[in-house]
Amino acid sequence: MSVTATIRIQEADFDVGREIAALSKGRTDVGAVVSFSGICRGDDNGEAIAALTLEHYPGMAEAEIGRHADEALSRWPLQGLTVIHRFGRIAPGENIVLVVTASSHRQAAFEAAEFLMDYLKTNAPFWKREESREGASWIEAREHDDAAAARWTKS
Repeated sequence: MSVTATIRIQEADFDVGREIAALSKGRTDVGAVVSFSGICRGDDNGEAIAALTLEHYPGMAEAEIGRHADEALSRWPLQGLTVIHRFGRIAPGENIVLVVTASSHRQAAFEAAEFLMDYLKTNAPFWKREESREGASWIEAREHDDAAAARWTKS
């Protein structure tokens, strides 16, 4: 059976439980479902965050995430894959991103989810602006995120 990833980039919030249920409902070939949900923090190292604004390049963002989803599907034996990423202004406590992987066994589901999150954190075509009391500033890439993503590079 060929697996097609579900990829959505949307402004509206999503229900994590509903997305997990949709991926696994009625499936007897799935033995593991792994999910990662990223949520907007209200504090970053003691500095209050009022909101994040995420911008993206429509069409390109979906294509790039799709390319990495296809790579995950080729590297791990997955039975299902969902990636949802929001854009627009997101307040603390609100969902930003969701990755759900389903496989017969847990290791593949965990590794594929981690691979996709490392990609989304470092290379997905999104730009993040953080609002605080001092004003708004663009968020730069962090070295530890790049190091995490580098471990998936094929030699």
